[in-house]
Amino acid sequence: QAQMMESGGGQVQTGGSLRLSCTTTDSAFDSHSMGWFRQPPGLEREGIACISAAGRTTYYADSVKGRFTISRENGNNTIFLQMNALKPEDTAMYYCATGPLNYCGLSWSSGRSFINWGQGTQVTVSS
Repeated sequence: QAQMMESGGGQVQTGGSLRLSCTTTDSAFDSHSMGWFRQPPGLEREGIACISAAGRTTYYADSVKGRFTISRENGNNTIFLQMNALKPEDTAMYYCATGPLNYCGLSWSSGRSFINWGQGTQVTVSS
């Protein structure tokens, strides 16, 4: 199975910004949709963003819409999550994941169909 590695997490104050990256060794990276998910302490995992294989279509959870931007560089097997206007409730472990198809699908936010996951990177937003 391809390896996936997230980076870019850290601690930031309310209103600050972070940019997460996720690089994979998947040779078929440009054939798969990709997603970002997060899991706050003691809570369930939440799908926050998904991008189609070609990068033309993106989806966001209402909780991050307008603040977060997902993008990808297929030539570098990397996706990004630009996070602006961060809030304490954004504190969570953030994971990238590989979708089974080249599009996100209606149920992408559940994460159940995603086939490969990174180890996560911690984001902490202090008030």
